[in-house]
Amino acid sequence: MSVRPSLLVLFLAGALVASVAHAADPNSKWVGSWMASAQPGDANSAPPPPGFTDATLRQVLHLSLGGDRLRVRLSNAFGTAPLAIPGAHVALSAKEGATPSAAIRPGTDHALTFDGQPSVTIPAGGVIWSDPVDMAVPNMADLAVSLRLKDAPAALTTHPGSRATSFIAAGNGLSAPDLPGAIPVTHWYVLTGVDVLAPAWANAAVVLGDSITDGRDSTTDGNGRWTDALARTLLKGRSPVAVLNAGIGGNRLLLDGIGPRALDRLDRDVLDQSGVRWVVVLEGINDLATALKAAERREPPATPEAIIGAYRQIIERAHARGLLVYGATILPCQGIDYCAPALEPNRQALNTWIRGSGAFDAVIDLDRTLQDPEHPDRLLPAADGGDHLHPGDTGYRLMAEGVDLVLFAR
Repeated sequence: MSVRPSLLVLFLAGALVASVAHAADPNSKWVGSWMASAQPGDANSAPPPPGFTDATLRQVLHLSLGGDRLRVRLSNAFGTAPLAIPGAHVALSAKEGATPSAAIRPGTDHALTFDGQPSVTIPAGGVIWSDPVDMAVPNMADLAVSLRLKDAPAALTTHPGSRATSFIAAGNGLSAPDLPGAIPVTHWYVLTGVDVLAPAWANAAVVLGDSITDGRDSTTDGNGRWTDALARTLLKGRSPVAVLNAGIGGNRLLLDGIGPRALDRLDRDVLDQSGVRWVVVLEGINDLATALKAAERREPPATPEAIIGAYRQIIERAHARGLLVYGATILPCQGIDYCAPALEPNRQALNTWIRGSGAFDAVIDLDRTLQDPEHPDRLLPAADGGDHLHPGDTGYRLMAEGVDLVLFAR
């Protein structure tokens, strides 16, 4: 796969910033605290009026690990034209609980710069980091990132399944303490990462997944994804561990679905994240489900053997970076038409391989955590988000509680 020179330069620039930070202080390093997997925009994720012709976009996100400095990653990875950003600010959000709010905490607003400049233009296919900003943020902080967008191209990099409310206001409201009358939208745009400067012994775990990891059926603005629950638990321990959510709804291992397939996004979404030490793989249910209709979709069938081959590729590529890779078993899903009974033998075959092959460095057995003891091919009723495929808030919490935390002390 070819890499645009502009994209390569931007990635190398980000790496240079990180290396300078290491040289300046060997006791600290950049660690990813929050991320959203980049996806191409479509009609469903198009911004409502006033759009991005002349607007401020304020996006609220939930960090995992805190730090004394931070930097923000902006992406035009799926753009087909340069993306001009006349200005950007970051502040602590005034949001409380699960109630959405565009307000920021007084005294926390900071302007972002890019190579010392207040504005930046990201080429098509490009990614850029802001300059580091001295801003202390606690663990599990809600951060508000405001972007000034003017004459933005139609093709934007997005993350439709934000489960969080963003706000669009006409004109320039970058430093406004609130955005009264702003239009709410439950998508993220352009913003794909926040790093914090953390102790040198801090690390990040990246969870590669589909809509179950993306938090489908969790409470919007409630930060109830299983990665959020895992982060809260891990941050009570002795070692600082960040948790990064690399979930995309409808994602598959072998073929593109909603967003690029896992094998093609592995570098960008997982291996290139700052401070990553562990990779958790929870993918495969969409491959199994769509395989039942492979002929009518004119796709090659996603057999258990093909899916296992994808797992092996992920493991090999992550091991080449010195990372530990944990395999999560595939959750039960009978009761929804998407998961026909014919799927179940293949799900069991994959879970047997995940548990017994020894290919993964460890196994996180989410299947056994969430299965109904009376009907092991179905979700535990208390964990079911309502469609028999996705857990709800309780189910996501139980998933996190089913993880052996010792795995993230290695």
